[in-house]
Amino acid sequence: MQQRIVAIVGRPNVGKSTLFNRIIGERHAIVDDEPGVTRDRHYATTDWAGKTFSLVDTGGFVPTSDDIIEVAIREQAEIAIEEADLVLFLVDAVSGLVPIDRDIAAILRRSDKKVVLVVNKVDTESREAEAGEFFALGLGEPVSASGLVGRKIGDLLDAVTLNIQGAEGGQEDDDRLKIAVIGKPNVGKSLLVNALLQKDRHIVTDIPGTTRDPIDTVLKYHGEEIVLVDTAGLRRRSKIKESIEFYSTVRTLKSIDRCNVAVVLLDAQQGLEHQDLRIIETTLERRKPAVLAVNKWDLIQKDDRTAAAFERYLQGKLRMYRYLPILFISALTRQRVYKILELARGVRSEALRRIPTGELNTQMGQAIDAHPPHSSSRKEIKIKYVTQVKTDPPVFAFFCNEPKLVEPSYRRYLENRIREHFGFRGVPVVLSFKKK
Repeated sequence: MQQRIVAIVGRPNVGKSTLFNRIIGERHAIVDDEPGVTRDRHYATTDWAGKTFSLVDTGGFVPTSDDIIEVAIREQAEIAIEEADLVLFLVDAVSGLVPIDRDIAAILRRSDKKVVLVVNKVDTESREAEAGEFFALGLGEPVSASGLVGRKIGDLLDAVTLNIQGAEGGQEDDDRLKIAVIGKPNVGKSLLVNALLQKDRHIVTDIPGTTRDPIDTVLKYHGEEIVLVDTAGLRRRSKIKESIEFYSTVRTLKSIDRCNVAVVLLDAQQGLEHQDLRIIETTLERRKPAVLAVNKWDLIQKDDRTAAAFERYLQGKLRMYRYLPILFISALTRQRVYKILELARGVRSEALRRIPTGELNTQMGQAIDAHPPHSSSRKEIKIKYVTQVKTDPPVFAFFCNEPKLVEPSYRRYLENRIREHFGFRGVPVVLSFKKK
């Protein structure tokens, strides 16, 4: 199920980052009184009343400025508006309605997007009347709130999550394998998709998405229909590199949400960089299985030990994500590109596996006896029972007397033992500790 993307836009210094931090519940974006601090986009997945959505924090939107930084911020805000399902247009109750607000409102009306007009900094009941002047923007009834003190944030989130289905609803009936090819810009994603589609005319049909969605393509591989979730290219050229990267980020979020398995493409010549790691983390945080494909392998000088050495290098960088399978490919020469499909099918099967409760308790009971959980308090932690409660992703519920005392290091120990005994290669595993 694809998550709703909600973008916060507004002129500089109206409190966008403060509201962003308030909604996600942590200090994620930099907050400062100096306009233009939020130059890079920030995004996070959050939920309200069991309904999950993606929140994007944009920089101050100045529609008519020629300043190079403000132009970059404006382009990113425009991209956020284009890609979002819902826009939170933030205005400032303290400074009141200003001409830039009218300019942004005009842009939003032309965008034909669903907009919630939020009058921020209404910290007290006495300021409620100040929201009235913003009716003049023609965007419906303003919602007053305060990102700083948290006033009426619940009412705002009710409006944001209206018509979003809860965690149990909205599952797709289509059981075909859906693969998304993701990665940083210029790593060869489009070339790989084209390479997969060029063999023996295995294309079945094209599925056009909406004007904002990627174009999916179905191919037949050994009699099975596989959907390639393809991120469409930029619809307009941009002179500002960071805007292109932001566009890529938003597209990547959409592709991850819509796939069963993500193929994270790396550049063999550049190795595993910070941006690659962030994409991997984002994929696994969204509970999606993943495969690492090292592209441009044809450009590497190598001998019979090169691949093993490169894999050891990647494992050292991946650390807690070392369970991801690695494949060396060349999209240009089509070397091993179809092995990606085989690997993705295997990873998908792993995500759907269910471990019998008896076998699970036997193996995990031995692991717990060999290394009991350490407690930071005087209370002893006793884990009584474990069962798998869900697949895709696999979720394991551990029933114990003091679930809140189980430390992250012990959670990782148990996850490693699950992987050691039962596999789940390429699949994020979720451990839940419940009161017994």
